[in-house]
Amino acid sequence: MKKVMLTSVALAALISGPAFAADLARPVYKAPPPPVEVWSWTGFYLGVNVGYSFGRTNTDADVFDADSGALLFAGNNNFNLNGVIGGGQIGFNWQNGIWVWGLEADIQGSGQKGSTAFDCPVSFCNFDADTSPSNIAVATVDQRLRWFGTARARLGVTVAPTVLAYVTGGLAYGEVKTDLSLSGFTIGGALAPIALASTTTTKAGWTAGGGIEARLGGNWTGKIEYLYMDLGTFDGSVTNPFTSNPTTFAFSSHVKDNIVRVGLNYKFGYGPVVANY
Repeated sequence: MKKVMLTSVALAALISGPAFAADLARPVYKAPPPPVEVWSWTGFYLGVNVGYSFGRTNTDADVFDADSGALLFAGNNNFNLNGVIGGGQIGFNWQNGIWVWGLEADIQGSGQKGSTAFDCPVSFCNFDADTSPSNIAVATVDQRLRWFGTARARLGVTVAPTVLAYVTGGLAYGEVKTDLSLSGFTIGGALAPIALASTTTTKAGWTAGGGIEARLGGNWTGKIEYLYMDLGTFDGSVTNPFTSNPTTFAFSSHVKDNIVRVGLNYKFGYGPVVANY
């Protein structure tokens, strides 16, 4: 009887052993983690922008006797050069850790314009005229910032992998068109013909500012930017030979600008890097 039981146990072990071992050897598979997308700011980019500029002109005015060169009148006015702007930009970024630095150039069309007038009593500017002392000679300045551009360096830090805060600064240049007019009175006291002149000048200056840029999706990024721009001094003159004593009106304008704009960029190459972990 004992032999029969031992034989039965041995047979059961032989039958169940391989199946049990097979269950232990079966591997357990897990799905791999999804790939992690790592954004890099490095690369060329091209984009467009639109915004509004709050310009300011500080203008000095002098009226001279055209024959003797004597100063008859001097004044100073400040006036706005406000308007919508729009254009495009191109640049390149290098990223090293959380730091990003690069170069950017842009060109802008501008609708900024403004005007001012200077009033000079006849006793000063047309002292030979036979007319009422309440009459005045008027010089006007109409200015327009027609276009401008910048070439700047940028230095930024990634406050998040896809969000960049940066400062920027460099060269600025632009074209200002100025229309002048000068009215006055003849020796007989009649209103003299108005003398007109126009000057268009392109000057270089400087700019500085900052902004925030963030990835929108794919290789697209969007930015909000502020720039302060100083284009230096623009000047010109006009002479009215028909007044009682021929007069020359000369102006000198220092043009500054405050630019607020939003932009959209597309970054070429060096796109999102997929890291597998």
